[in-house]
Amino acid sequence: MKSGREGPRYNVFMNWKIALLVVVGVVLLPVAALALLSAFSRRPSNLGVIDGRLAPCPESPNCVSTQAQDAVHRMEPISYSGSAEDARARIKALIASRPRTKIVTEKGNYLHVEFVSALFRFVDDVEFLIDESNGNIDFRSASRVGYGDLGANRKRMEAIAAEFSAQ
Repeated sequence: MKSGREGPRYNVFMNWKIALLVVVGVVLLPVAALALLSAFSRRPSNLGVIDGRLAPCPESPNCVSTQAQDAVHRMEPISYSGSAEDARARIKALIASRPRTKIVTEKGNYLHVEFVSALFRFVDDVEFLIDESNGNIDFRSASRVGYGDLGANRKRMEAIAAEFSAQ
């Protein structure tokens, strides 16, 4: 007498259940873990201007700064002509034109902005410091969590610098 757990139908059904478990384990669990990691990330305590400088980039490659000395993190500042107020207004307009952005701090010639990624809701902290004496805008853009960012911070800042210069 057969128990009902034999034959090709049962094997196909069991293979389908195993495949579903593998998909859930391999795809969905890491996605959920990344989303949780993003949800529990906190604003760094080292943001702001100290002695006219932004915080240095960490060793990880998910940060760019105009004040960095090494090639991995270094970018050129954004040059401007005119007043610092006009430069600040132009930067704020560029920020406002991007989705999922929020100005967190605006003090004098300093801006701290949060950029949130669409998929996992990762937050990148971007700081702008307008240097009136040199006619430059220094910036620092860093991911809050993780090690790499697939070049997202550099690409964003290259795009902002290009758009600023094109105005």
